[in-house]
Amino acid sequence: MKWLDIGTLGIGYQAIVTRHSSFVINSIILFLQTMLQETLTCKSIVELDDVAGQIIDLIKNHKVIAFYGPMGAGKTTLIKAICKKLGVTDTVSSPTFSIINEYITSGNEVIYHFDFYRINSEEEAMDIGYENYFFSGNRCFIEWPEKIPNLLSLQHAKITIDSKSEIRHITIEV
Repeated sequence: MKWLDIGTLGIGYQAIVTRHSSFVINSIILFLQTMLQETLTCKSIVELDDVAGQIIDLIKNHKVIAFYGPMGAGKTTLIKAICKKLGVTDTVSSPTFSIINEYITSGNEVIYHFDFYRINSEEEAMDIGYENYFFSGNRCFIEWPEKIPNLLSLQHAKITIDSKSEIRHITIEV
């Protein structure tokens, strides 16, 4: 046995590598090395459609997308723009009170939009059957994923909105 320090890859753990666990560790390292991070800048609402199109291109292989940012950062506004680009014809709004909204695109694709701001524990997400949505193969856009960190799979895309000024810096990690 030998120790492998994988903290330098941002995980912050040490693992004992044995004959049986080395494949798992190597798979994790490979996964982390292939992650893509890109930051887009949106200077005004006029640019939002173009930014939404770029985001769709970056997240195309991911079905679960977590949106991070403080209150008022523009998470719902960005999700509206992405849904519009994907062909949603329904009205897109924040599901703050309903927790989840379902939209249908012009191509009959189902999109689920979650807002976990009002939940108090991950058990509440379990009670609504989050796994039926997250593992459905349909797109899931999640606002306030900080409330359910243990329920997100490793393969979700992460979008962070920095809103310290009128200019939005949107970082996409896939």
